[in-house]
Amino acid sequence: MANFISIFRTILAFAVIAMLFIKVNKVYWSAFGLTIIVIWMDGLDGYIARKFNECSKFGALLDILSDRIVENVFWISFAVLGWIPLWIPLVVMTRGIITDGLRSLALEQGFTAFGSTTMMKNPIGKFIVASNFVRFTYAVCKAVAFALLIAAHVPADYQYKSIITIIAYASVYIAVLLCIARGIPVMLESKRFLKPEN
Repeated sequence: MANFISIFRTILAFAVIAMLFIKVNKVYWSAFGLTIIVIWMDGLDGYIARKFNECSKFGALLDILSDRIVENVFWISFAVLGWIPLWIPLVVMTRGIITDGLRSLALEQGFTAFGSTTMMKNPIGKFIVASNFVRFTYAVCKAVAFALLIAAHVPADYQYKSIITIIAYASVYIAVLLCIARGIPVMLESKRFLKPEN
C-alpha cells in the first residue's frame, strides 16, 4: 500500500502539471487542490509503511525517488510556464544530484543521510541537514510554494490574489535558500568519504 501511494503520488503530480496548461479557472483550482493532496501523500506513504510494518529498502528508495521526481517536475514546469526563473530548477536539480551521489558514497561505508548512523558529524551541519525542525521548515516552504504558485496564476482575479502571490514567491526563494543551505554541509562532510583507500 505504501509503495502504491508513492507511485500514485508521482503520477498525480504529472497530471497536475498537465492541468496547468489548460488556462481555465476551474482547472487551476482543481490543480491547486490536487497539489495539496500530492503534498499530503508525501507523509502518508511513510505513515502507512510504519503503521502496517511495510518498511523496506525498496520502499525507502521509492519514497526518495518519488520525492525527487515530484519536486523536480513542479520546479521545471513552473520555469517552463514562466512563473519562476530557469536558474531555480537548475540549482535545485544540481544540488539534489550532488547530495544524492555523496550520500550513496557514504552509504557504501555504512552511513545514512539521517538517523543514528547519519553521515553528518558536525553539530551545526547535522542541525541544518538532519534536524526535524529544518527538514519540516523546508518541506512546508516547498509545499506552500507549489500550491500557492498555482493559486497565484489562476487566470481570473480574485480577492487576496496579490497577497497570495507575495507569499508564494517568498516561499519559493526561502525554499531555494534552504535547499542550498542543506546541501553545503553534506558536501563539506563528504570530504572524508572521498579519501583514497590505502
